[in-house]
Amino acid sequence: MARVYPFRALRYNPSLVRLEDVVTQPYDKITPAMQQAYYQRSPYNLVRIILGLPELFDTEQNAGKDADIYTRAARDFQDWRKAGILSRESEPSIFAYSQRFSVPGKPDLVQERRGLIALGELYDYEQKVVFRHEQTLPKPKSDRLNLLRATRAHFGQIFMLYSDPGLSVESLLFQSTAAPDIEVTDEYEVTHRVWRVSDPAVINFVTTALEDKKLIIADGHHRYETALNYSHERAAQAATAPIERNADKLPQPPYPEAAVMMTFVNMDSEGLLILPAHRVVHGLKGFSPAAWLQRAQTYFEIEPLAGADPSEHLARLEATKDKTAFVAVTADGSSLLTAKPDAAAAILDKFSQRQRQLDVVQLHAVILEELLDLTAESIREQGNLRYLRDASEAIAQVQEHEADVAFLVKAVALDQLREVAFAGETMPPKSTDFFPKLLSGLTIYALD
Repeated sequence: MARVYPFRALRYNPSLVRLEDVVTQPYDKITPAMQQAYYQRSPYNLVRIILGLPELFDTEQNAGKDADIYTRAARDFQDWRKAGILSRESEPSIFAYSQRFSVPGKPDLVQERRGLIALGELYDYEQKVVFRHEQTLPKPKSDRLNLLRATRAHFGQIFMLYSDPGLSVESLLFQSTAAPDIEVTDEYEVTHRVWRVSDPAVINFVTTALEDKKLIIADGHHRYETALNYSHERAAQAATAPIERNADKLPQPPYPEAAVMMTFVNMDSEGLLILPAHRVVHGLKGFSPAAWLQRAQTYFEIEPLAGADPSEHLARLEATKDKTAFVAVTADGSSLLTAKPDAAAAILDKFSQRQRQLDVVQLHAVILEELLDLTAESIREQGNLRYLRDASEAIAQVQEHEADVAFLVKAVALDQLREVAFAGETMPPKSTDFFPKLLSGLTIYALD
């Protein structure tokens, strides 16, 4: 049973700040250049809390003291609340959330994705209510847990998928013609609109409608697992605390840490877009493109590609249709690698049949681990690997000698993701890139 709750959100005060100046992309999508730009945009930009810049005396020994990014985040968060920059809603609410965007690479193709912002109860995966589809990395989880402990707040939403072919929830939430409470356009020209819904009858209908749903994490695996771990940390203490009931008898979590802020999106509705996450490998000792391609011939048909135009490379890759294929870019040029049937059967034997069909699984198992000798631990720690949405940037890093080889990949299909998740299996980290991202700072869930 998926338990969903309204909450008294903290929101930026529009009379004191301009929303465009303070909201951000999710922390793991903020590049160093974006981080600097956010800092310059406003002294109240959320980046100062969710991804603060280190200062001169920041060290592990100073953790928990003034010279510590997490302590500064907690201090700023409290100061902004006291100053009224952030103010809490007077009554529990849920929020209808619309994102209107042009598909990357296809500016004339405009789509809209609709969802619902609310609290969702945290479940261990073994309970088979919430399902993951990707493996997680230890460093991001440690970082997010430190921030959560310091601030006791969730600043962005976990992106959750559910199935509702009848579109009952969004039909109810988006029937109003009222102006949105929030409207902001981000740096990717995505227009985000949010409507607050506080009618107890609507809230009860929505929370009841979602009770029988199974949820798949689309984005936010690290933050979900961090929130789950923190919930377990606090469970014993919370069990002795009195539960406060709201006047309208609306559902609420058993204790604040038992839930996290989520955006629920119906996977049966329009507007869901998954982009590929290209792989860039760097720091390889003695890497020889010619020798590597020679080894790759055991498992792949190799076709040299002319030039280095990313759009042409991606078009050639998409033309492979149902075959497993990648474009490999090295300092010597580009090649289309198409998997030979059954050539890697021994390597892939440890995976289920459904996983063997996934390009990203073969990329990690056959190319990264077998042919480039990267260890599973090195991949988890991101020691030699970067994940990039932009194929042009991936190619440029090779051309500028910042990387040894880049692999352009096809996107994972939604049906593939659903099948893997509901089977209780996981794909490699960063296998999917849902576009657009959910903005951080539209609503905030403070645990205190």
